[in-house]
Amino acid sequence: MSAVLPGPTPSSGTAPTATVPAKHASPNRRAWLRFTRNRLGYLSLWVFAVMLVVSTLAELVSNDRPIVARIGERWYAPMFVNPSERALGGDFGTPTDWKDPLIADLLARPGNVALFTLNTHSATSTDYFSPLADPARPSQRNWLGTDSNGRDMVARLLYGFRVSIWFAIALTVVGTAIGVAMGALQGFFGGRVDLTLQRLIEIWGSVPELYLLIIFASIFEPSLLLLLVLLALWGWMGLADYVRAEFLRNRNLEFVKAARALGLSNAQIIWRHILPNSMTPVITFLPFRMSAAILALTSLDFLGLGVPSSVPSLGELLKQGKANLDAWWIIVPTFVVLTVTMLLLTFIGDALRDAFDTRKS
Repeated sequence: MSAVLPGPTPSSGTAPTATVPAKHASPNRRAWLRFTRNRLGYLSLWVFAVMLVVSTLAELVSNDRPIVARIGERWYAPMFVNPSERALGGDFGTPTDWKDPLIADLLARPGNVALFTLNTHSATSTDYFSPLADPARPSQRNWLGTDSNGRDMVARLLYGFRVSIWFAIALTVVGTAIGVAMGALQGFFGGRVDLTLQRLIEIWGSVPELYLLIIFASIFEPSLLLLLVLLALWGWMGLADYVRAEFLRNRNLEFVKAARALGLSNAQIIWRHILPNSMTPVITFLPFRMSAAILALTSLDFLGLGVPSSVPSLGELLKQGKANLDAWWIIVPTFVVLTVTMLLLTFIGDALRDAFDTRKS
């Protein structure tokens, strides 16, 4: 008679936990584990996430107005509602310029206090009281110097990165949605639907995109919304081909035939069965599509076909750096920001590609 050895007894009040082995985890869980094993891609994801959060909250990091201020017995929140100089005891009814020496003397009085951000400049503000000529070299007043218009380079880079990255996210979402929809229609129905849509895509793809951008830029005032619409009209075609191929492959598999035999509609079969099994190329291409969107916006801004000059833009900074070759503090930091962003997205895309490669254990 064999003896049974007693196992470890869990401590009172603590439930025993079981760890699911990787080979028994769900496909998404296994893909995530493969992604985390790619150290470079995983670290790049965290660095990119930090850059995205900091740039999104740029007003809390770089602003020429204080977060809160106490003047006399009253409290103000200039970051949200900037009071007039008259409200602070001045002579004018214009919004307060917190870089004005008179305002600085007012804040230096006993009882008055203001809490400024880490960098005391915004993307569109100009320091008219700076003793240096623009573009000014890096100094204690401006950590990366100023551009040719006297605007702080740190603020321009921070706000310009936010515009570029959120434009890329919006363009990627819109282009991906259109590409997935068109590819799904072609791949699922096939036949005449596939042939007709494929011919229309070929015709639409032969339209010169740059010429249309030049025409619309001369007719309408350039804006982020206009650029988003125009670039999204062409940005979906490359992804549609991959989704079409996935649908053509998956529509004849056994689980799709079983779903059709059970009486599910075409929309239910697409949404529940084929689409989830066709998302691998869509997910792996997302970082690369974001990189292409950032480069497209930067190129258009560099050529003068992008956003207005009042909007912070990395392409506009490159254009200024080209016009001021002696001001290295304009083009070098901008080039570094673009290069780091492209590298991070590339590393994330490579890690996603390996994560969804089922041949990797």
